[in-house]
Amino acid sequence: MPRTRRLAAGAAITAATVLLLPGQAHAAGTLRISKIWYDSPGSDTRTNASLNGEWVQITNSTGTAVSLKGWTLTDTSRHAYTFPTFTLKPGKTVTVKTGRGTNTTTTLYQQRGAYVWNNDKDTATLRRTNGTLHHTCAYNSTRYDYKTC
Repeated sequence: MPRTRRLAAGAAITAATVLLLPGQAHAAGTLRISKIWYDSPGSDTRTNASLNGEWVQITNSTGTAVSLKGWTLTDTSRHAYTFPTFTLKPGKTVTVKTGRGTNTTTTLYQQRGAYVWNNDKDTATLRRTNGTLHHTCAYNSTRYDYKTC
């Protein structure tokens, strides 16, 4: 085989190998905190509507359903929400609201009577049932009311 042909064949094999590297795993999706609405609209009156105006969204962009039972969502002050029996289906998002309400397949409620997320800076942390860190999202701004993670 002539040298130029061998080089072309070698380059084609290298290119095909690069396309199959494990670095492509990100394309497979993740389970992550996707958005925090930390400053509920209007005055902070502690009404249930105002409390539910702050929330965190968790998105499952994997191809597999994930059981969140026993996982925790915390802020910097260690206010902790422990997920009840709940499965987040592939490609779906769940919104975790601070106030009271009835849980559905798209919205969970912390059943709190006080705010969790600071209006200026905080960090949302998602941990697995065994306590290991899964994902975090931090914000540090009074200029905006939400953070897309």
